[in-house]
Amino acid sequence: MSLTSQIKEYAFNIGYSKIGIIPAEDFPEYIDDLTKRQDMYAFYINSHYRPLAVADLKSLMPGAKSIITTVYDYSQKNFPKALTDIIARFYQARCSDAPPEYINGARPALMRTFLRKLGCEVGENIVLPERLVAARAGIINYGRNNFAYAEGIGSFIHLTSFLVDRELEYDQSTIQEGCIAGCSACMKACPTQAIYEPHKINPSRCIAFNTNMTQEGMAGSYIQPEMRDKMGIKVHGCEICQEVCPRNQAKIKATLPDDEFLLKVAEDFSLSKMLNMTNEFYDTRVHPLMYNYIKEKKYFQRNAAIAIGNLGDPVFVPELAVAMEDQEELVRGYAAWALGKLGGKSAQQILEKSLNRETSAFVKKEIEVALLEV
Repeated sequence: MSLTSQIKEYAFNIGYSKIGIIPAEDFPEYIDDLTKRQDMYAFYINSHYRPLAVADLKSLMPGAKSIITTVYDYSQKNFPKALTDIIARFYQARCSDAPPEYINGARPALMRTFLRKLGCEVGENIVLPERLVAARAGIINYGRNNFAYAEGIGSFIHLTSFLVDRELEYDQSTIQEGCIAGCSACMKACPTQAIYEPHKINPSRCIAFNTNMTQEGMAGSYIQPEMRDKMGIKVHGCEICQEVCPRNQAKIKATLPDDEFLLKVAEDFSLSKMLNMTNEFYDTRVHPLMYNYIKEKKYFQRNAAIAIGNLGDPVFVPELAVAMEDQEELVRGYAAWALGKLGGKSAQQILEKSLNRETSAFVKKEIEVALLEV
């Protein structure tokens, strides 16, 4: 059996759905696209991911000869609606940057170990443009919503690539769009019009971006009021453009086995508990699903406050009153916004009382604006 066949069979054996291999070549089209849209993607370009470094792949790994790329189908089990309404399937699936003690973190680790056993050097901590790599290898094509789609699966997939120093048998490219002619369901469904043309997303208008990337040291923690209104009850990620896609309907409507762990999480999960979360709630219900982008509890609390405000149910006023005494000004500020959205005499009294003792200029401004709404 050839080295390539051994690699592919092992990938299937440990749960990958598709695998392809391409030469380790640079990605000028990717660099060009990122460079042209630096104003939109500065948060990513200037991050620790260093995406522009792939302009010279050999500088990252001088001996690189091949890229092995894989598709993992993370939609093999049912996702509870109670969670899916507020947390994207991608995060419920626990497959993005999963720690090694998770099965989806163990899988790529197993793949690296196997490749080394075969005598391959494997690149470490090299961030590749996964969708472009997989398209070059023929295992995905693109959707107009900018997501990758695997034949027979849809877009609920996770891509992982491995850079190695061996020449292998290469696959044929499918850098193409696989959408139905004339379909614009994703663009019409996006509440913020983040998809401003096919294959082009303005990240600052994406709900997922606003839940995940608005942190100090990244894109800043402030979320514009216009965006808050349109975020609905999403607290981590958004999949509206994937949920309406005709190419995903078979998977969405399929009868799938339950994920018992997610059922347990769903039983205990609530926006109120997320808003005023204990360490135990964070450790057992938030972190196991949402460990990838957000590292501080205050951002989850902020997102919960926005979701509660958008629910518009005054039953949450007492929970927001508690949040108005949180040590984090970020939490207090967005709790004030939510109280303004809920309105009513009780909300007004809480805001007025909080304004009298508040020392943060940011929170004071949020309270003053909220008082104009109640």
